[in-house]
Amino acid sequence: MRVAVLSDIHSNLHALEAVLAEADAEGVDAIWCLGDVVGYGPRPNEVTAIVAERADLCLAGNHDLGVLGTIDLAFFAGDAGRAARWTREVLDDDARAFLGALVPSARAPGTELHHASPRDPIWEYVLGPEVALASIEAANEPLVLVGHSHVALAIALRDGKLTGGVAEGGAEHDLVGGSQLLNPGSVGQPRDGDARAAWLLIDTNARKARFRRTEYPIGRTQDEMRERGLPEQLAARLSHGA
Repeated sequence: MRVAVLSDIHSNLHALEAVLAEADAEGVDAIWCLGDVVGYGPRPNEVTAIVAERADLCLAGNHDLGVLGTIDLAFFAGDAGRAARWTREVLDDDARAFLGALVPSARAPGTELHHASPRDPIWEYVLGPEVALASIEAANEPLVLVGHSHVALAIALRDGKLTGGVAEGGAEHDLVGGSQLLNPGSVGQPRDGDARAAWLLIDTNARKARFRRTEYPIGRTQDEMRERGLPEQLAARLSHGA
């Protein structure tokens, strides 16, 4: 089985369309989304409609829950809060219904999926080795998939030794032996210095994962953000993946 794992799309329609085109070309059997379908970006209704149609499994992220009112927007500071309030105003009924049915964690055979982490599936950032180790130890399956940080990660615990870290585009990760924690990075707003949309291709038969980066028309997304009056910093950072 070949699975495309997406996360943190953040209403970036052009990034999502480019990633799905590559995933389709790979002949994937399933698409999993780790949450934050909306927030930050300019096209929440279109993105949610595509995810609702295409994803075989989708989680709720903190931005999804904030836009719905499940989480108080007081927890979203500055530009994130401004974008969330705008998204709340424009979100249509179909998008609201789809997002409202999602939860932040799920399981698949041999796999746990969390928007943020096994210990706190909504808010905890897995970035350093200590949190990664605690997350692996808190999980009940050998493969843990997380999003939220917008940074692609590949970390393994084998024979008591923790290895790995930030995963660059094109990197391959062996899923044989021990426990693994993988973050596909962000489709719609990468923060690891690479502006291309990030996603993950898992081959369960070969027991390998490959980190993918996909070019998309960043300028079109930026133009749409500016047309809608979204914060300039959110648009500008797309050029740098920061």
